[in-house]
Amino acid sequence: MKLILSHPTANNFARAAAYRFEEEDMLYAFYTSIALFPGGALDKLQQIPFLKDIQRRNFKSELKPYTKSSPWIEAGRMLAMKAGFNYAIRNEYGLFSVDAVYRNIDKRVASDLKSAAKHGVNAVYAYEDGALETFTKAKELGLKCIYDLPIAYWETGKKLMDREAVRLPQWAETLGGGILDSSSKLDRKVRELELADLIVVPSPFVMDSLPEWARKKKIVIAPFGTPANNNKESIVIKNQDYNKKPLRVLFVGSMSQRKGLGDLFAAVKFLNNANIELVVMGKPQASMAFYKNEFHDFKYEEGRPNDEVLALMRTCDVFCLPSIVEGRALVMQEAMSQGLPLIITPNTGGEDLIIEGKTGFMVPIRSPYIIAEKLNWFLENRSEILEMGKSAKLHAQKYTWVNYGNLIVEAIKQL
Repeated sequence: MKLILSHPTANNFARAAAYRFEEEDMLYAFYTSIALFPGGALDKLQQIPFLKDIQRRNFKSELKPYTKSSPWIEAGRMLAMKAGFNYAIRNEYGLFSVDAVYRNIDKRVASDLKSAAKHGVNAVYAYEDGALETFTKAKELGLKCIYDLPIAYWETGKKLMDREAVRLPQWAETLGGGILDSSSKLDRKVRELELADLIVVPSPFVMDSLPEWARKKKIVIAPFGTPANNNKESIVIKNQDYNKKPLRVLFVGSMSQRKGLGDLFAAVKFLNNANIELVVMGKPQASMAFYKNEFHDFKYEEGRPNDEVLALMRTCDVFCLPSIVEGRALVMQEAMSQGLPLIITPNTGGEDLIIEGKTGFMVPIRSPYIIAEKLNWFLENRSEILEMGKSAKLHAQKYTWVNYGNLIVEAIKQL
């Protein structure tokens, strides 16, 4: 089987799929927005401090012959974000919105499909919000459609977030597109799912979020891989002086109530303990004044390249992500790889990552007092953190990108 893979921003799971398809001689073409290759014309751009975020678009040279990039709208989006031109990137309608990036790649793939089919392509692999035109054209040509849904289906997500907007109305503005998506965008999501022959999801939580009619389709659960860990010594050193410093609790992600940040703030405020230091790294969805008004005593860290994120993790003790809606937050396994036990909800998609009391703790959604209880347990059992961190790291190592790719490849071959 030969297929076309498309992902506008080419994150870790998309590139893992691309590498595996190339190894299996299944990849005909890979469509994305920005792609950097060793020694390429754009490679030097990442040396500019202002553009260091572009490091996330590095690819191995093996993919270069297959890659078809369309960089301009995505480049405009990145520059508009840096410059604070929010109107240009506003949800759905901005000239440089994420939606515009996705629609651009979707259109390009669809326009190339007829020629690709003549060269032996018999399947397309696309992601939520970037698949409709591709799948529509693929069906006309008799090609198989593989749909990757990396987060809970929109109906489930909207119900959960609509409730959050009522429960914590001051946090409503941070919920973003999940409660603001237009009916036309939601219709696109439904039509994409209807056209899919195979659905790829990262967790049982996402599979269970699908409507009943979609669960009759072929579905494969492919958990994400964990990054390799080369920092054993730093993890040991970090924990040797656990009684001499505050418990550093780390949150990484969009600073929104979709990620449960309001509940984490409430938990730390409830404990009111000077021996807890909350570190928050991510993109604000409201003014910093709003967050400081909700809980003033947290340390904010800006987003950064992945290796620097891992370095920050090694300075912390516990990772907490009390999300309301996720697919499978990759950051959980990244934290585990750096020796951090977890406090997470089932809705993170990471239930299988928790061996209760050994790799961390599972808490219900919307439960700040239970989060506080678990944080207090870590405060009172500081000597347990090192061993839990080791267990978390070992458990996370069971999840590899090779296995992730293999699960998807086998499911595709069965089509």
